[in-house]
Amino acid sequence: MLWQSFDYPTDVGLPGAKFGRNKVTGLNRQGISRKSLIDPGIASYSLELVDISGIIMKRRNNPLVVYWRYASSGASALLPILKSLFDLDPRTKDLFSRITYVNNNQEEYYMYTLHDETSSSVFVSLDISGQIKLNVWSQANQSWQNIFAQPDDPCDPPASCGPFTVCSGKPHPSCDCMESFSEKSPQDWEFEDRTGGCIRNTPLHCTSDKNLTSSTDIFHPITPAQLPYSPQIISVSTSQSKCEEACLSSCSCTAYSYGSRICSVWSGELLSVILVHGIDKNSGNVLYLRLAAKESLPSLRKNKTKPNVGGVTAASIFGFVLLMLMLLLLIWKNKFKWCGFSLCGNQASAGGIIAFRYTELARATKSFSEKLGGGAFGSVYKGVLSDSKTTIAVKKLDGASQGEKQFRAEVSSVGLIQHLNLVKLIGFCCEGEHRLLVYEHMLNGSLDGHLFKKSNNNATVLSWNMRYQITLGVARGLSYLHQSCHKCIIHCDIKPENILVDSSFVPKVADFGLAIFVGRDFSRILTSFRGTTGYIAPEWLSGVPITPKIDVYSFGMVLLEIISGRRNSSVETSQNTSSSYKHDEYFPVQAISKLHSGDVGSLVDPQLHSDFSLEEAERVCKVACWCIQDSEFDRPTMGEIVRVLEGLREIDMPPMPRFLAAITEQSGAATSL
Repeated sequence: MLWQSFDYPTDVGLPGAKFGRNKVTGLNRQGISRKSLIDPGIASYSLELVDISGIIMKRRNNPLVVYWRYASSGASALLPILKSLFDLDPRTKDLFSRITYVNNNQEEYYMYTLHDETSSSVFVSLDISGQIKLNVWSQANQSWQNIFAQPDDPCDPPASCGPFTVCSGKPHPSCDCMESFSEKSPQDWEFEDRTGGCIRNTPLHCTSDKNLTSSTDIFHPITPAQLPYSPQIISVSTSQSKCEEACLSSCSCTAYSYGSRICSVWSGELLSVILVHGIDKNSGNVLYLRLAAKESLPSLRKNKTKPNVGGVTAASIFGFVLLMLMLLLLIWKNKFKWCGFSLCGNQASAGGIIAFRYTELARATKSFSEKLGGGAFGSVYKGVLSDSKTTIAVKKLDGASQGEKQFRAEVSSVGLIQHLNLVKLIGFCCEGEHRLLVYEHMLNGSLDGHLFKKSNNNATVLSWNMRYQITLGVARGLSYLHQSCHKCIIHCDIKPENILVDSSFVPKVADFGLAIFVGRDFSRILTSFRGTTGYIAPEWLSGVPITPKIDVYSFGMVLLEIISGRRNSSVETSQNTSSSYKHDEYFPVQAISKLHSGDVGSLVDPQLHSDFSLEEAERVCKVACWCIQDSEFDRPTMGEIVRVLEGLREIDMPPMPRFLAAITEQSGAATSL
């Protein structure tokens, strides 16, 4: 035997394989990342168990950096963390039979085994990007799903994007070339090998002799940025202009930065430049990238003022042809009453959605006789497909304008994604004036029916464990929408009514009729006001462009309702007063006040009869209060929330939001009067 994967795991750790070292022979079973999706050769990052140092991840070639460490003195303490991670996720809860840590005179290693030894549904990998990832096979989606990554931020591994790149901290693609640079090898980038990075579009202009260095180069600011590795400090440069001159005086200088009266310059390749999110551009570090003078924006504008006659003529002809095609398509649409948009992929392919005829759905729902519920845009009916096995929920949309908008929004969003915690769109009907959406049927209905409708005999009183799993599932679903889709999807209407639960009380985020898409090149979008009162983030009310943090705010309000089993706002009506919100009973005010005073237990739904985990309740309450902070920059991302709810990250005590403090003060003043 020349090689086998158990002693030489390369980038994959299999069940039953040892990860660690043999103290007698010196064999170190380490993980080493592959070069690309199609090249399994040895690449830049390694994961190994080292005496004294513990578990470390490092970049092996220049620069050699240890960027993640878990001390060996506490190695056994890692086991309960891993166990809690796996137990919280229904996809891994019953997969592992044992996770072992052994440290004796001969060996030190970790090993995991599965209940079903013939199964190959889980594996651990060291990704091309330098992250440890836990991959689980989803039978429903027929694909591998990554449910854990360490480090959490794909920009943390050093130089993961290659030279002259900027890492934005977003999911794929998180790497972009710097201004006026292009991918050195687009084919390598396509297969996620970015070690070659980017190269200049225009060479620098710099001449040097024994006495003088001359350059006409300019500088482009990158802000706010985490600065590259290995700067050279120029102590004699005491101002930004002198720092810039110092860089221009050297033909090898590629960038400089000046801050806190310190001049830093870089020569050669720039590695690990990271855009820092959540801070003001004027308060972060600024990296000034050296570019050729030809790349200056004024010169580009000057060139644009001299249009090419041939190009204008060709553009005009193209525009005329395009207009004619649009007119023909419009006539075709009106003639056959089609929907006017195409679906992604082949309808007959696996994972695709089905185009139903109206008569099929009328038959399946017995002429829409069993109504499950309704909303602003239409009603939902229960049905059974012709195979007599698949139970469905059919949403029949009303209204020519709003119904059409919701139909397009839902097919364009939930129709193209698959996730355990997102409702599955089976198909649609777009026939004449009929607009119908066909979903998987959720046996236990929506979350509000179990939290608030105490008189409903069919409602189940959710145990604390059910509630905690629901919060975690919804968080994972929203994290997937925000960070893992091709385009960021903002749901815009997170509330208990839009969270469905299946027969096992696994939560599914539903109703994407108000969802909007944000391209990965943009951080926010201006959109018309929508959503539900009581769950709307304050910045949206002020009319500014929004970010995914509006979903975070709504999620925080939902968490408070899950904890208490009651609506956040109560309305008091009497004969002498009109309906008004009782500020002293506004639950978010109570929640954060009780959290600060250490009395979280009194907030929990009394129907649980004190049968709950106080530690988990405090964690959920902290997360909720961070989510509803006034400023979007103070709120966590959904990815960070998932990590906290999984118990893998601690969270500080949140401050009282200003608007809640104002409500408290007003309530106190009214009481004193």
